[in-house]
Amino acid sequence: MSQDDGILREPRSDAGAADTGARPFGTDRHGPGKGRGGDGGDGGRERSMVPRAEFRSYYGRPVLKPPVWDWKIAGYLFTGGLSASAALLAAGADLTGRPALRRGCRLGSSAGLLASMYLLVADLGRPERFHHMLRVAKPSSPMSIGTWILVAYGPGTVLASAAELLPASVRATLPGRLVRLAARPAGLASAVVAPAVASYTAVLLSQTAVPAWHEAHRHLPFLFTGSAAAAGGGFGMVVAPVAEAGPARRLAAAGAAAELVTSRLIDRRPGLVTEAFTTGRAHRLRRASECLTLGGAAVAATLARRSRTAAAAAGLALLAGSVLQRFGTFEAGVASTRDPAYVVVPQRERLRRAAAGGESPV
Repeated sequence: MSQDDGILREPRSDAGAADTGARPFGTDRHGPGKGRGGDGGDGGRERSMVPRAEFRSYYGRPVLKPPVWDWKIAGYLFTGGLSASAALLAAGADLTGRPALRRGCRLGSSAGLLASMYLLVADLGRPERFHHMLRVAKPSSPMSIGTWILVAYGPGTVLASAAELLPASVRATLPGRLVRLAARPAGLASAVVAPAVASYTAVLLSQTAVPAWHEAHRHLPFLFTGSAAAAGGGFGMVVAPVAEAGPARRLAAAGAAAELVTSRLIDRRPGLVTEAFTTGRAHRLRRASECLTLGGAAVAATLARRSRTAAAAAGLALLAGSVLQRFGTFEAGVASTRDPAYVVVPQRERLRRAAAGGESPV
């Protein structure tokens, strides 16, 4: 107790403190809200002195499990797109009287289809699982719709290719003539379904919980379709002579332009998830793809018009660029599941925007 003035008083709780004259947050000698800490008129606003914590998951484990798919699915993405683009090019060549381009693209389309089906079934583990998916049709399931798209696309492609492989002795028979007559309608029917075959895999990826694929759902269909067109055009340049390869060169140039522009748009998207595409192995694969695609398109538009060697080299570069683009996109998705920040930060950002705008975060 203090007895300086004859009255017993309890000492102040902050006695001896060195900051008893400190001003509250957001005030200074000019009054509340007038100094550096205030906002100029709301009575003073406190500033947080604790830095924002960096997110870490439970024991550093991933929030999502990485996709169980391996390289076979990345190969399936490429071969399916190549088959669709080649089928479209073969139908056009058939209508415009380019037999070499028609034959090469029909056979390439069928080979791409068989390769993609093998890779898909091999990844499923048991062949009967593909058959089981044909028992039902679910409009809300991209996997179910994709299965039925392949069923609608495959028979016409195989029939058109079979007409190109008939021996001369069989062509003159009644079955041979029937197959040859059915080849054009079958090829045209496959060409109608071909754009869906080239793009449905992008929808399939973007509907998963993988952050990199889901966040790029607006761009992946354009990326995959452009990449498929570039690959199909490059394949046509390889198998057809220069005189017949004009449509293939134009398709390759258009597809390469679409692929390169969409790839850049993905890289420049705001948000953390974009880093999955612009860092690591995915970034290296996609950069190599862009170089090959750009070089192949440039040669296709210039030297490939006169030189079969240049056309073949440009076609191979476009094919390789399409392969690397699919593998790079696949790798970006796998990498985005390993870092918890790719999952939680976009969720928090959506919740913040929903709270600010009064909208649903979904």
